[in-house]
Amino acid sequence: MSKKALIVVDIQNDYFPDGKWPLVGVEAAAQNAAKLIAAARAQDDLVVHIRHEFPTMDAPFFQPGTEGTAIHPSVINLPTEHVVLKNYINSFRETDLKEHLDAHGIEEVIVCGNMSHMCVDAVTRASNDFGYKVTVVHDACASRDLEFDGVQVPARFAHAAFMAALGFAYANMTSTGDYLQAFAKAA
Repeated sequence: MSKKALIVVDIQNDYFPDGKWPLVGVEAAAQNAAKLIAAARAQDDLVVHIRHEFPTMDAPFFQPGTEGTAIHPSVINLPTEHVVLKNYINSFRETDLKEHLDAHGIEEVIVCGNMSHMCVDAVTRASNDFGYKVTVVHDACASRDLEFDGVQVPARFAHAAFMAALGFAYANMTSTGDYLQAFAKAA
């Protein structure tokens, strides 16, 4: 097994159009994530799925025990693939993610998933802080429209701002097509 892991963050039902917290472009991002998963599996790279579930029913989405918390069928994990259950934005916080990566000798992580401006941002920064080489596949991530202090921020701008910040100092940024092309050359 290689020293590379694909971390698939929160691609769950509540983020899709019929869910409680739909994201802009989530279906296209999930299709790209599915391509990354297939490539990782073909190379026998570690694939780790992150599943967010809030601890109480008063959460606006990802309520415990609901269908919204399930991993979306387009990226469903294999029985042999580890699923990290988290209750916080950072996938490392109070989970076994770091122990799982370290037990497999992982040195490099590839990140995709949801939401660009929250959980993808948090796991990318934490991965870098822990010393992993990090790549974010930007078109395999999705965001949503945001608002701050009366300013409306369309999802594409929220996504772009967070990808720009992560690409500045925390991660290499690439598209699905470029990643898969480089992946094929390395195989």
